Amino acid sequence: MGRLSQMDKRGGATGQMSRRGFLMIAAGGAGALFGFPAARAAEQFPAAGLPGNGAFEPTIWCAIAPDGTVTVNIIRAEMGQHIGSALARIIADEMDADWNRVRINYVDSDPKWGLMVTGGSWSVWMTWDVFRQAGAAARIALTEAGAGLLGVAPGQCITRDGMVVAGSRSISYGDIVARAHPSHSFTPDEMAKLPLKPASERRLVGNDTLKALDIPPKTNGTAIYGIDARVEGMVYARPKMPPTRYGSRVRSVDDSAARTVKGYQRYIELDDPSGVVQGWVVAVASTYTAAIRAADLLKVDWAPGDAVHVSEQDVIDHGRAQIDRKDGGVMVFDDPGVDAAFAAAATTFAQDYTCASVLHYQLEPTNALAFEKDGIFEIHAGNQWQSLILPTLAKALERPEDKIVLRSYLLGGGFGRRLNGDYMIPAALASKALGGKPVKLILTRSDDMQFDSFRSPSIQRVRVAFNGKHAITAMEYHASAGWPTQVMAAAFMSKGVDGKKYDPFAIAGGDHWYEVGAFRVRALSNDLANRTFRPGWLRSVSPGWTSWGLESGWDEIAHAQGRDAVQFRLDHLTGAGRNKGQAPDSTGGALRQAAVVRRVAEKAGWGRALPADTGLGIATTFGQERGMPTWIACCAQVHVDRATGIVRCQKLTIVVDAGTIVDPDGARAQTEGAALWGLSMALFEGSEIVNGLPRDRNLDTYTPLRIADVPEMDIEFLPSTEKPTGLGEPGTTVVAPAIGNAIFNAVGVRMRHLPIRPADVLHALRSRNGTAST
Repeated sequence: MGRLSQMDKRGGATGQMSRRGFLMIAAGGAGALFGFPAARAAEQFPAAGLPGNGAFEPTIWCAIAPDGTVTVNIIRAEMGQHIGSALARIIADEMDADWNRVRINYVDSDPKWGLMVTGGSWSVWMTWDVFRQAGAAARIALTEAGAGLLGVAPGQCITRDGMVVAGSRSISYGDIVARAHPSHSFTPDEMAKLPLKPASERRLVGNDTLKALDIPPKTNGTAIYGIDARVEGMVYARPKMPPTRYGSRVRSVDDSAARTVKGYQRYIELDDPSGVVQGWVVAVASTYTAAIRAADLLKVDWAPGDAVHVSEQDVIDHGRAQIDRKDGGVMVFDDPGVDAAFAAAATTFAQDYTCASVLHYQLEPTNALAFEKDGIFEIHAGNQWQSLILPTLAKALERPEDKIVLRSYLLGGGFGRRLNGDYMIPAALASKALGGKPVKLILTRSDDMQFDSFRSPSIQRVRVAFNGKHAITAMEYHASAGWPTQVMAAAFMSKGVDGKKYDPFAIAGGDHWYEVGAFRVRALSNDLANRTFRPGWLRSVSPGWTSWGLESGWDEIAHAQGRDAVQFRLDHLTGAGRNKGQAPDSTGGALRQAAVVRRVAEKAGWGRALPADTGLGIATTFGQERGMPTWIACCAQVHVDRATGIVRCQKLTIVVDAGTIVDPDGARAQTEGAALWGLSMALFEGSEIVNGLPRDRNLDTYTPLRIADVPEMDIEFLPSTEKPTGLGEPGTTVVAPAIGNAIFNAVGVRMRHLPIRPADVLHALRSRNGTAST
């Protein structure tokens, strides 16, 4: 729980607050359903269409109120992507609801919701079938009840715009609920058998005239984020971060200087049974300003953990040594003919590609409010994976999961950082140490970046075997990086062909759709990375490095053989064998990837003459995973200044096939944002591990893309009626290799490390040893 300093009387009692003391600061009007759990929203806004107000719930996913309001329950986190609006479209379209009467409700943790996670570009893909079925259930139940009120058979009725219509007569959904009090509910098995609309009858899905439901509160200031959460009587806390992520132990604490800060109350040495926050000391104060100042003044003597001297180069070198060894890692794919093909090869290609550590730096630093009320520990925070952190909180607090509830809020940026809910643990432990008193713990930007769950540095090796006619006969892809799923969510590990477990988020993208003959993919857990920091999921995760290695290597091979880079890719995207795809998630397989390549080449004017030191580069991949691919291709146009090494991206042309596009405006925004982050990680963004911690602690030295460097963007979605796949991440994957390939076409040097700094370009220009040999 934690040890208190002797100043435990300053600032009032530490016992539990009375029930009336917990008064949330609420937003009114349009902000009501954005950040409040269902019960609190219903108490303050009884017309919101939530259960308990005479609303009809055909399933747990939606409720129809007597006033006609349709409330859709959302278990995904909202972090700027308008996910609630996108998912509400699915259910509202299938039930023929009036979009102007639709509201969204972000729910709190509860076992009935199943897996609560927002990441991996899964949200629409995972929800599509369930919400279509839920919408159909609502439509059928309301039709049955409405037909009874109209005195006709259900088969004589149709539905449209929130009404049941029979000839010239109609009745609204709200009136049906108010008068008929329908009670028809559906089991999951029954829902799975319901008839669904054909694509030709959809009115809301794919409609580019609809506006997201959460725009008003986000723009008028009423939206509530985790950092806005307050309760009466709470205190503030800021952690004093230890010298290593793991293994640090507090020897002593001197708070004599901190006591001079007005509002400072005490410090707490956290004792975490879950082992996530090791060696943390928390300064507690009546204001956050005082907590910041006091934490700075605490003098803590630590015994650091073993990783205190680990560097970025150590991690990369360790990964390279892992790849060099033939007996380690997990075989994701392993055709038996690989070794024989390499032994018989006329020529071979082998090249390593590396990527630096990348931080999240989301706008809202991590924070959490924790307190105990009526025997239940409440944690108020923005979070992307409630189902993951809840068992860890239970272990840390040493109480059952059903005695903990996570209250949901908007996220001021997530990008994978809030998949790891580690920031909730110190808030909860501090509150427990204070007898359940409300504690609002906020990390400063530098605190947040120091212990960010950042994207691991990585190294990947591409090996290809050719016969005497330069045809590819075999390929190997090896990647070593820290494994976030292994460290934080071992239950989500996958099993390789050799029976061993691997992290799918550390190798996805390596299992590509090209036809290469015998094929081997080997994933290696960089145990030095795992011991040094807490590897995290960052927007696109492994496709951010696998696409860099694969598409850079593919381009190198094409140039070495004197082949056109576009045609070379098309020749190997045959859609045969294991690459033909499988319904419903990857229907069409590699042929759909070939289609986006053809279209992006056409749009970008591939092969046209360009000014000096200017080049086009092509790349294509899929995201987030092979089991639910979003096909994407990018053509980047860059100019390289030979005098300075500065690379300026002039234009990004991107073509996407994500199946059915549910929310066109949201899809475009997601792809634009992802592509710009891909550009940022390609040319500007990256940190370095120094003495076990990331070197950069704020945005003065960590320098992501600035607005002056934003290029022209041309994004197109190929029309499709296939099942929708993800759009949060694929845009990040293709930009870096497209830029690297464009640099080669502009000035003839090959870059193999991300980010591509001007100094690296100058070095390559001067050494002129950038091309790989085969």
